[in-house]
Amino acid sequence: MKLKAVLCDIDGTLIDSNVQHAESWQRTFAHFGVPATFEEVLRQIGKGSDHLLPVFVPNKHEREALEPKLKDFRKKLFHREYIDTIQPFPKSRELLQRMITEGLRVAVASSTDKDDLPKLKQIARIDDLVEKETTAGDAAHSKPDPDIFQSAIGKLGLRRGEVIALGDTPWDIEAAGRAGVDTIAVTCGGWSRDDLASAVAVYDDPAHLLREFDHSPLARRS
Repeated sequence: MKLKAVLCDIDGTLIDSNVQHAESWQRTFAHFGVPATFEEVLRQIGKGSDHLLPVFVPNKHEREALEPKLKDFRKKLFHREYIDTIQPFPKSRELLQRMITEGLRVAVASSTDKDDLPKLKQIARIDDLVEKETTAGDAAHSKPDPDIFQSAIGKLGLRRGEVIALGDTPWDIEAAGRAGVDTIAVTCGGWSRDDLASAVAVYDDPAHLLREFDHSPLARRS
């Protein structure tokens, strides 16, 4: 099937933000007395809060009581101290421009909060390049469930064999796979090539993928 679109994750894939997300969550947990190290939280980044919180607050009743306070505290902390420190990975915009030049449609498929996505797109300098977008707010469940990718495919009006995902975590690969979609992975989010071995191809970062574009799965035409 001809490749027609790319479903792009943004955090850790197009922008260097995983550490900021992890630190803001770890500090939030510490504020409420929830045990969690930075390294433990970092390994969960890429999931939405519906999957991240149960890892650290497994008791359902305790989690239901704490969840609104955790999410509110974390959101305010992230916006106050972290979001303005985020930088795009080199050549993120140029990679998406190349996709479009080659006739590929671009969608964002992210577990981030819907309210945060405009700012993150601005940081990545891709506002004008994204045709469709899906966030945690558009899906019943976030990654690693397939809902976000399924929603993005539906918004594009395409079939799963006509799209490919671009992400940086095993959660991206799992979610895309459960939606019937292959994933190109990048290691710039902090995961190793071994961690991402189930992707169809692995690159260092957007700049590396751009250099190898003609030999990558993005060059698939039929």
